[in-house]
Amino acid sequence: MEENTKPILVPVGGDESNYGIVNIQFNPEDYKCKRPFHVEPTNIVSVNDDMQRVTDEASAMNKRIHYYSRLTSPADKALIAPDHVLPAPDEIYVYSPLGTAFKVDSCTDGYGKNSSLVTIFMIWNTMMGTSILSIPWGIKQAGFTSGIILILLMGILTLYCCYRVVKSRQMIPLTDTSNWEFPDVCKYYFGSFGQWSSLIFSMVSLVGAMVVYWVLMSNFLFNTGKFIYNFVHDINVTDIVPGTNGSNKVICPSAASGHLPQNRSVMFSSGNRTGFELFEEWWDKSQTVPFYLIAVLLPLLNLKSPSFFAKFNVLGTVSVVYLVFMVTVKAAHLGIHLEFNWFTENEFFVPEFRILFPQLTGVLTLAFFIHNCVITLLQNNRNQENNVRDLSIAYFLVGLTYLYVGVIIFASFPSPPLSKECIEQNFLDNFPSDDIMSFVARIFLLFQMMTVYPLLGYLARVQLLRQFFGNAYPSFFHVLILNLAIVGAGVAMARFYPNIGGIIRYSGATCGLAFVFVYPSLIYMISLHRAGQLTWPALIIHIFIILLGLANLIAQFLL
Repeated sequence: MEENTKPILVPVGGDESNYGIVNIQFNPEDYKCKRPFHVEPTNIVSVNDDMQRVTDEASAMNKRIHYYSRLTSPADKALIAPDHVLPAPDEIYVYSPLGTAFKVDSCTDGYGKNSSLVTIFMIWNTMMGTSILSIPWGIKQAGFTSGIILILLMGILTLYCCYRVVKSRQMIPLTDTSNWEFPDVCKYYFGSFGQWSSLIFSMVSLVGAMVVYWVLMSNFLFNTGKFIYNFVHDINVTDIVPGTNGSNKVICPSAASGHLPQNRSVMFSSGNRTGFELFEEWWDKSQTVPFYLIAVLLPLLNLKSPSFFAKFNVLGTVSVVYLVFMVTVKAAHLGIHLEFNWFTENEFFVPEFRILFPQLTGVLTLAFFIHNCVITLLQNNRNQENNVRDLSIAYFLVGLTYLYVGVIIFASFPSPPLSKECIEQNFLDNFPSDDIMSFVARIFLLFQMMTVYPLLGYLARVQLLRQFFGNAYPSFFHVLILNLAIVGAGVAMARFYPNIGGIIRYSGATCGLAFVFVYPSLIYMISLHRAGQLTWPALIIHIFIILLGLANLIAQFLL
């Protein structure tokens, strides 16, 4: 009989003005996989769609249950449904007041339905973003040995701060936090300031990522279009940039950037030279291609629901796996080119330690950034007691991937004849547009980014517009204005400042200051202080972490 006294509906508090979406929560101590609401199959209008419509009768029933749950305090068991009235696991639907019901495919004994392996993979896949393309450049800026050490240290530091985020909800007494996200924790400790500041820093990370995506998509679309045009018209083009000879050519675009106009090439073809020049005029990396993307992506940003694009998330994994494969093959052909000098620099190599190392830490802050969504990812873990272990394994795999790609690209870069300073902020730019393996990588990444970009725009829209209007889609006009502003920022950066390394480190250091360094440390210290458990070592260590985050941000603007 004791089991029957466990609450099915857990009230979340708040007044009716904050009603919004019904906050249905599951008691984490209830391992019988209960669900709060059951929609009879006869009340499902359609069961063939992913978003299944429910009838008005089922909707009214849910509202009555929600109303009854507010009539009594959480301690009153009078209106709790007993276990024997719950449906079988294969008949469970989770209902949303927006008029949709999701069928639960399977039910396991746990808080979520993902195994530890799936959870680790999800975290790895979420963290592996565009930063991987800038890791070799970051190692070059810091120095080879210093770069390796910084990747290891930043991985450990960001993992610890992420651990503090995961544990932050559990340190709040006498409050049900099972459905809270980290911004809710910030609001609990810091009030409206915590809520709005977390929103601002979250928007910085989202818009920064979208700007980086636009710059990279312009780059990939330009090189892909150039490759296809040259292949179709049987044109042999030699870029006027320094580079190696042979089938595995590596180029140094930055060496010629200050002397020759962009896109300038020497053409050897029996075709029409005028046609080729016209193509170069209308297919320019910074002048025209960033604007062409507007015709494709702006309509996608204005869609009410981007759920269709979420199905292509696997492309991120395919892209990263292919990049690792490509890097391995290139290194096997190019060989290893290293020379160790701690503080002296020569024509072809950089010293092992350089004063520019904060540029790598800025990139790594974003590369290891998952703190604003880690609670959601771990909430679906079947074995909640393994959360810390699974998070640590995921961070280890992410750091290993960054180390492998960064070290291999840096070590195999052909010096001499080229200098290590030639390593680009996007290492794919060190391979000419007619390189087959790089062409395939750009195709993968271009298609992946074009499917992820609407998802990022949707997240930005939900976070911003819901705060001001209480609705993620108040009107087409509001959404259009927001999307035009975001797209305009991307076009402007691609046009005037196509510096992805700079954008990544600025946005990473800015949002990382709040979500990685300041909030997790402050919340931990405050919770210990309120419990009377704060010690001097804990205080000094976490103040030092906050100062590191602040120094990381300031250094980005000084170097």
